Amino acid sequence: MKRNQRIIVYPKDVAIITGRSERYGRLVIQRIKDKLGKEKHQLVTVEEFADYVGLKKEIISSLIN
Repeated sequence: MKRNQRIIVYPKDVAIITGRSERYGRLVIQRIKDKLGKEKHQLVTVEEFADYVGLKKEIISSLIN
């Protein structure tokens, strides 16, 4: 059975990917939301994060799943 793939990126994921703090992860998520015009309650997807940081979606997915 295939394991479910997460599609949402959280600050802790950003911290793991970048090697920075979780606080930095919150800042990056907020910058992505501001750039995309998202509201506070809306989430950031793996694809949106990958586009923002310039990495492939598959790399991001493999690191957080």
